[in-house]
Amino acid sequence: MLLKFFLTCNKIGAFTLGGGYAMIPIMEREYVDKNHWLDREEFMDIMVVAQTTPGIFSIDMASHIGYKLRGVWGGIVGALGIALPSIVAILLIAIFFHNFKDNVLVEKFFRGVRPAVVALIAAPCFKMARTAHITWSTCWIPLVSCLLIAAFSVSPIWIIIVAGLGGYLYGRVRDRKQQQQNK
Repeated sequence: MLLKFFLTCNKIGAFTLGGGYAMIPIMEREYVDKNHWLDREEFMDIMVVAQTTPGIFSIDMASHIGYKLRGVWGGIVGALGIALPSIVAILLIAIFFHNFKDNVLVEKFFRGVRPAVVALIAAPCFKMARTAHITWSTCWIPLVSCLLIAAFSVSPIWIIIVAGLGGYLYGRVRDRKQQQQNK
């Protein structure tokens, strides 16, 4: 099972351009849909934890999922599996970069890849919204959060803290109302 997990992480790391967030749909397909190692709720929970954990998002995701599946060894295997292709690619680029840094074809390739990477990052947002049970009455929360971060440079840490406190308080108020209705 660890070998299969390593190879899956390795495949994700090798064939995803655009970094950790672009990996989300591929990770979800591999971990949830194809291998059934997690359900969507577990995947979403691990993604939230990985986003709040210091470090590289994709490695955090793979190590958290690996840990859930097979403990410490699973976490190590996941981190190594997802990081190894990037390490190899960076080494190869460092060795050969001077040979192709001014190549017009390479420049055009990356110009074409950029919009696709934006789509790879945007697409999981809609899936996450469904998994997180975001409705028309709650869609203002991520929109305001994005606006605060992008337009006013509010630290995402403050957004997470305020959203967490808001969710906690909302849950307390809702529970009190339910208790009063049950009496």
